[in-house]
Amino acid sequence: MARVSTLLSSQLQPSPARAIFEKVENEYGHFGNMLGVLAHKPASIEHIYGLLLGFAGEGNISKLHLEIVLVTASRANECSYCVSHHAPKLRAEHVPAETVERILDADVPGLGPVEKLVRDYALAVTRQRVGDSLVQRLREHFDESQIVELTLRAALCAFFARFNEALDVQLEPQYTAAAVAA
Repeated sequence: MARVSTLLSSQLQPSPARAIFEKVENEYGHFGNMLGVLAHKPASIEHIYGLLLGFAGEGNISKLHLEIVLVTASRANECSYCVSHHAPKLRAEHVPAETVERILDADVPGLGPVEKLVRDYALAVTRQRVGDSLVQRLREHFDESQIVELTLRAALCAFFARFNEALDVQLEPQYTAAAVAA
């Protein structure tokens, strides 16, 4: 059980935060337990998830590259909540299960050169070890707006990992059941 209560969207007053909570749950994924804990500070939903929905609306980076970043950073941060949510999304991008499982391995199978570069960058951001040569290699494939988004998404994974761990945010039942079935 989470260290603070998990609110439902219906417990929020009609507001931008409530609308975003419901939109995320209906369109982006079942993050209700994390959203329900964040709901104690509705502005956090409005601004953090509003930002994420804004990114999704822009389509600035591919879903494949996004999920590589999220799974890599989530595994590096040891955030089982986020891995449980994003590993299936990476699999939905036709990435083999072995690749998803071994995403942190230096010799990860199943990634092309650009995808491995994205993985390497997400790992470098997570470990706070980004070098100029790595960014220069990114510039060969991504514009500055995309590099900023890749960086933001990897860095936000550290926030979510720390938030989820500190408040013991529980995995939603449908993800727990999927983990047991796998």
